Amino acid sequence: MPKLVRIFLTGLLVSFLGSLPLGTLNIAAMQIAVSDGIHPAVLFALGALSAEMVYVRLSLIAIDWVRKQQKIFLALEWVTLIIVIALAIASFYAAAHPKVHKNFILSSNLNRYWLGLIMSALNPLQIPFWFGWSTVLLTKKVLLPKQSHYNLYTLGIGIGTFMGSCVFIFGGHFIVRKLNANEHLLQWIIGGIFAVTALIQLYKMFGKKDAFHQLDHPEEVTHGLEKRLLEKNNQPKTINK
Repeated sequence: MPKLVRIFLTGLLVSFLGSLPLGTLNIAAMQIAVSDGIHPAVLFALGALSAEMVYVRLSLIAIDWVRKQQKIFLALEWVTLIIVIALAIASFYAAAHPKVHKNFILSSNLNRYWLGLIMSALNPLQIPFWFGWSTVLLTKKVLLPKQSHYNLYTLGIGIGTFMGSCVFIFGGHFIVRKLNANEHLLQWIIGGIFAVTALIQLYKMFGKKDAFHQLDHPEEVTHGLEKRLLEKNNQPKTINK
């Protein structure tokens, strides 16, 4: 397999598999698809992956600067926690009121692309995730410090993230629209997922397992999918984004 194709597929596969577990952004994309339609949800996903691709480049070229921004990481984690709690409250509110069918935050007047971009940019977990992967790929010389490698790696990551988001967007839309699922029941479920996510975020922040800790311990970030990803390439492990 040509080197550049391998790099592209590595970024795509890592990002796709990392996007599949339940997370704030893919659940938000699913909820937007259910309440507002496919097009707004796709715009949200495109905005989210735009911010993620910027974080990937930072993990490749400016990680020393990022390491020094402990206060920024702490602030972002608190902002992320507040957003997740607000999303949970909005989902529970919509579920408890028969006349309300939408999450008033995700279905606001803000363009969905910018909403996805902002929510993704405020998610600091992406930085240690991609720092861990990029570090190991560079160490194993699967990824070389060349612009062509960086560009294809980043492009693969963007496409992989979009593919993962589409699983939730079209899957959620299918369940509700084609199988006549109870939309308010889905709001309760989504609200519960956001609430659990907030609790996990609190645990990480007060248990010293936050994004800044993970950035200093990338070996804790890259674990869990090695055998399923690239058996022949000896490639690294990963966690949920």
